[in-house]
Parts: sequence; structure tokens; C-alpha cells
Amino acid sequence: MLKSSHRLAVLLHGGITGVQGKTGLTLLRYSPAQVVCAIDREVAGQSLADLTGIDRDVPIVAEIATALQYQPDVLAIGIAPSGGIIPDSWLDELQTAVAAGLSIVNGLHTPLANHPQLINLLKPGQWIWDVRQEPKGLKIGTGAAKSLLCQRVLMVGTDMAIGKMSAALELQRTCELRGIKSRFIATGQAGMMISGEGVALDAVRVDYAAGAIEQVVLRHGNDYELLIIEGQGSLLHPGSTATLPLIRGSQPTHLILLHKIGQETIRNCPDVKIPPLLEVVRLYEAVASCAGAFGDVKVVAIALNGGKLPDDVVRAEIDLVTAATGLPCTDAVRFGADVLLDAIF
Repeated sequence: MLKSSHRLAVLLHGGITGVQGKTGLTLLRYSPAQVVCAIDREVAGQSLADLTGIDRDVPIVAEIATALQYQPDVLAIGIAPSGGIIPDSWLDELQTAVAAGLSIVNGLHTPLANHPQLINLLKPGQWIWDVRQEPKGLKIGTGAAKSLLCQRVLMVGTDMAIGKMSAALELQRTCELRGIKSRFIATGQAGMMISGEGVALDAVRVDYAAGAIEQVVLRHGNDYELLIIEGQGSLLHPGSTATLPLIRGSQPTHLILLHKIGQETIRNCPDVKIPPLLEVVRLYEAVASCAGAFGDVKVVAIALNGGKLPDDVVRAEIDLVTAATGLPCTDAVRFGADVLLDAIF
């Protein structure tokens, strides 16, 4: 849906420096569209690069009305407020955007395509894309993806929101540079905004979650050498239900484990400790292999999220993790994904 010809404004109130702006920050880093501005009243006028480390010359403005001077034609909601409910002040801004001719990309659970205050403002050629929708024609998963000849790498993690999608996109970028026929399979709203399709897994009824992943993997598996499946959730997180259907639906041939440097507990559950990475590797391999029923599936590499740490600190941690686990390791966003791709092939 988002094309390179689009001029994109990203709504990110409080999300540039807060914890709920992952979608918008990912669009700023990876969107194929030309991002012309970010909207965040808390840091308006400041440098995006200084605040986020994202090397993109994008101005930050305080409101939609100011953003219009940069001539966007699409507005993406890049932040997920608690419960996915749009605050009244945001709705006012969305009305301003639609009235000015902008289309809307909505990654929230609250649908907008039929919102009475918005649809009456739409003009010919404008659209509202509610990304979080359950695909049609779903069935229960059957394990059919294991019959595919392509390689299938699934990104897994020690926690939620630690960079699984970013590492997957970096891996896809490296495949393109090397001429490897690969496809990124999006399983969340931000990934779908970037790739144009996929499965918003958290919008799928749990009984059909594995089948939804199986459906999209089977759709592309015969056309590519490598499928790169975006990870969601974590086996370690007590509130996560996403990892098992991803494993069952994609029937991965390889796993890559993501971890944020210095994180010792689950972010929203500080009483839940993250075990040593080698133990996490063994956990994921045991579950993915499922006592031999699904095959011998290995974690082939570890991708670290170094955040804003200096390069030398991140490199030192990479060396420590490699020594502790015996696995190739890198920070794919910072140093590229060649190490990860070499580990797969």
C-alpha cells in the first residue's frame, strides 16, 4: 500500500523518546515511502538523528497543521497508545489530515475505515488502510510448510519489542545486495506497512493463528530461496501467545535469536529473569524441534540490539556472546546482517 512515490508524515506524539513509538520509528528507518516529517509535540524542532540514532533528515513538528507545509499525501499512525484507543485530540488531527487530502495508514486495533467523522471527508483517490485485520479464508494449521524446499528463518527473542523486525529487515536488505531471492514475511502492523502485505498476527483468533502464518508462508514458499519470517513475542514472556503459532505455521529451518544488550528481565515483568542466552537457545531449539516431530531446528546466530551504546561496547558484547554460546553474533542494525546470512547458508 505504501509506495516509494508516497510522501509520508508519521504521527508519533510522545513516541520518539517514549516506549510506544516502535511502529513509527520503524517506518522512519525502513519505509519505502519518502518520510517528509514526524509529528511529536513533545520534541518538536529537535533533531531526529540525535534523539533516535536514525540517520534520516526528517523534521519534527508539533501538529498536523504544521506538517502540511511539507506536502505529505499519507499520514501513518506510528504510536500505539494503551488499549489501542485513539485519544480525542488525535481524532481532531486525523480529521484535519483527511480534510487536507491525506490518506491514512492505521496500525491500531481501533478500525478507522468506517469511522463516521472520517469517511465523510474522504475524496476520490483517498483511502484509509486498517492494517490490523484478520485474513479471510483461514483454516487450522496443518504443518504443511515443512514440505517447502525453501529455507525459512524465524526471528525469535528473549522479550517483546527488542528488534526482531529490524534484524529481519536488515537480513532482507543483505539478501538483496547479494542477489539472493528472498522475501520478508511481515507478521505485525509495522512490517506490513513496509512490505505491503503479511499477517497482523495479534488480530487473528488464536485457533487460526498457526494457520494464518502457514497460509502466507505457503503462498510465497515456492517462489523464493529464503523466507525471512518476522518474529513476535517471546517464549519467556508470560503474556505472549505469538511465538508458538509462528513456529508451527512457518515450520522454520533456522532460528535467529534476538536480545537487547544489558537486559536482564522481561521489560514489563521485572520479576521474570532472562536466563543465560545458551539456555534460551536450547529452549527455542527444543520447542521448535518438538521432540523430533517438526525436525532438527537450530538457532544458527544471535542478533543483539545495542541501542544507543557506543560501537566499542557493542563489539565487546558481541565477542562475549560468541564465546559464551559458540554462535555467530552481531548487531544487524549497526553492523549489517552478513554474519546472520552466512550462518543460514
